[in-house]
Amino acid sequence: MGVFIVLEGGDGSGKTTQAKALYRRLLFRGYPALLTQEPGGTVLGERVRRIIKGHTAVTPLAWLFLFSAARAQLLKEVIHPALEQGVAVVCDRYTPSTIAYQGYGHGLELATVRQVIDATTNGFESDIVVFLDSSPDVGLTRKKGQNGDRFDSEDTEFHNRVRHGYLDLASKDSHRWMVVDAGLPIEQVADQIWERVAPLLASER
Repeated sequence: MGVFIVLEGGDGSGKTTQAKALYRRLLFRGYPALLTQEPGGTVLGERVRRIIKGHTAVTPLAWLFLFSAARAQLLKEVIHPALEQGVAVVCDRYTPSTIAYQGYGHGLELATVRQVIDATTNGFESDIVVFLDSSPDVGLTRKKGQNGDRFDSEDTEFHNRVRHGYLDLASKDSHRWMVVDAGLPIEQVADQIWERVAPLLASER
C-alpha cells in the first residue's frame, strides 16, 4: 500500500504550494506519486469545484453533501486504486476541510458532519495530515488579487472559526497531525514536511 498524505490549511496558507512541492520531491527521490485535490480529480469533483468558483449560493448542508459526493468519487476512482498500486498520494484537502469549514465555520452539528463523512469514506483516513497554520488576516491578504472562491468571501470571524477547528482536530489526533507555521519561508516549511513524511515512506518500502 502507498502512503496517503493530506495537506490542509486556511485560505492563503500556502497549502497548495506545499502540496506541489512535496509531490515534486517524491518524484525526485524516486517514489511513485500522485497529486490530487478536493474537490477535483474526477469529472464530478471538477463540477463541484466549478460551483465553488462560480460563487453560487449554496447552503452549508448542501456543501456538506456536495463535497462528500465528490470525495466518494475521488476515493473510488483515484485514491484507492493508486494506494493499492503502492503510489504515494498527496491530496490537497480531505475530510478535515469538511469538518473545519462546514462544522466549525458554518456551524453544522459536528455529529452530522462526521456521520456523512463516515458514510462516504467508510472511515478511511490519511496516514498523516499536514496543517499549514496561518492567521486568517494574513492568508486572506495573500489571496487578494487572485481568482477566489465562495469561501474567500466569508468574513474574518468565519475563517477564525475554521482555524480553531483545524487546531482542535490536530490537538485531538496529535500522532497523525503535523502543525506547521505557514509564516516560515517556503523552503523551510517544505523541509519540515519532508522530515515528517520520509519515515512513513521508508516503512512502506
